[in-house]
Amino acid sequence: MSLPNNKNGKSILEQIARRVMLEHGFQTDFSAAALNELAKIQNGNSGKDITFKDLRQLLWASIDNDDSLDLDQLTVAEVQPDNTVKILVAVADVDALVKKNSEIDGHAHQNTTSVYTAGKTFPMLPEKLSTNLTSLNYQQDRPAIVVEMIIDDAGEIKSSDIYHALVNNHAKLAYNAVAAWLDGKETTPNKGVTVDPALANNLRIQDRVAQKLRAVRYKRGALELQTLESHPVFDGNEIRDLQVDETNRAKEIIEDFMIAANDVTALFLQGKKITSLRRVVRSPKRWDRIVEIAAQHNYQLPVAPDSKALADFLVKQKALDPLRFPDLSLIIIKLLGSGEYVVELPNETAPGHFGLAVKDYTHSTAPNRRFPDLITQRILKATLGGVPLPYTDSELVELAKHCTEKEDDANKVERQVAKSAAAMLLSSRIGNQFDAICTGAADKGTWVRIFQPPIEGRLARGYQGVDVGSRLKVKLIRIDIDKGFIDFERVN
Repeated sequence: MSLPNNKNGKSILEQIARRVMLEHGFQTDFSAAALNELAKIQNGNSGKDITFKDLRQLLWASIDNDDSLDLDQLTVAEVQPDNTVKILVAVADVDALVKKNSEIDGHAHQNTTSVYTAGKTFPMLPEKLSTNLTSLNYQQDRPAIVVEMIIDDAGEIKSSDIYHALVNNHAKLAYNAVAAWLDGKETTPNKGVTVDPALANNLRIQDRVAQKLRAVRYKRGALELQTLESHPVFDGNEIRDLQVDETNRAKEIIEDFMIAANDVTALFLQGKKITSLRRVVRSPKRWDRIVEIAAQHNYQLPVAPDSKALADFLVKQKALDPLRFPDLSLIIIKLLGSGEYVVELPNETAPGHFGLAVKDYTHSTAPNRRFPDLITQRILKATLGGVPLPYTDSELVELAKHCTEKEDDANKVERQVAKSAAAMLLSSRIGNQFDAICTGAADKGTWVRIFQPPIEGRLARGYQGVDVGSRLKVKLIRIDIDKGFIDFERVN
């Protein structure tokens, strides 16, 4: 399939995305019943009997992607008299308007996540909610679940609390602008708009604390990984390029605070002896191959899985070869395996998160975008209110399995549509040769990623003896935009 000039690229990718969503059991549109329910929803709070702390005066700000409208979190810092810092993370109270077993909840239950494809975003919740009534929008009073953490100068969480609060977003900021300002490349963190000096100072405090939290995680064995995620760049309806999404200090602020908040939330429920939904990454099954990869870099890892040893290896390799570190990171990610949701019952211990080197972890900070976070929010609110839990243990077990499966399906949809976009971009380059690295090798096929543009495809010929991490030269031999197929052959 070829598309001269790809003039209708975005429209075609949306058609492909809709088809692939349906093939994987997703609902692409909200039902008439859900839309009828949506029309009746007005702004509201968590409930008449809930006592809120009024924290609207704090210098809350959101930091997200340039085009993000579904704002799940706000953050703010307060320096304490003893020089510890109170970090507060406000999470949108989505349950205030999306009730369990409602029509809208049924859609969220089925899909379990927003799906972000190159052709179209399929939100888990209707945009009237996710980008408006349940979003922590600029200068809007909103109910929230606040995770409060006291962090000392060494980056350790000394105490924490969770409670209901009213908040107000004082600044809608974007990652790239904040990062450029933190790096001294811009004079303001808000795209040239003057920012209150107190808010600017608050952001610097948040940056300082986030770096300390990150340093503690790495010391304990959290893995420092860097991948080359990319998104298509369109000129109108025509795809022009793939742009790599790079990490930066602003993204790290939010990542570090969300990891800490999720850890605190899991421990809070554990301390209350409440059944909870946990996010885990088990010890890697292909540790032996990780050991082989390290040996190829003249580094010896222990025979048994050890996150701290792997973390030390990654730190060393990033320093030695920063240009190739994303390639190594991608290999390790493939070999680690994917995360999953499991249920932790009172007095039991769920597996931890190998990649983050934490024993207690959940997903709770993105309830507009992920159903597990909404489930956890409902459990939290019931716990805070002293009322029966909204889910039975057996329900949670089924939900954990379903959410894991749908997350895997969502990843497949996003990858397949991304491949269609990549195939569209490569449609005029059949026969060209590229340097590549093997990113996957199994009975179902061998996969390679070319370096420029950063695109993954199947090694259809010459895959014998190729394993994850192998470097090779390949030739593009076939593409199928509709199916997202990109086939290479090994060049001897």
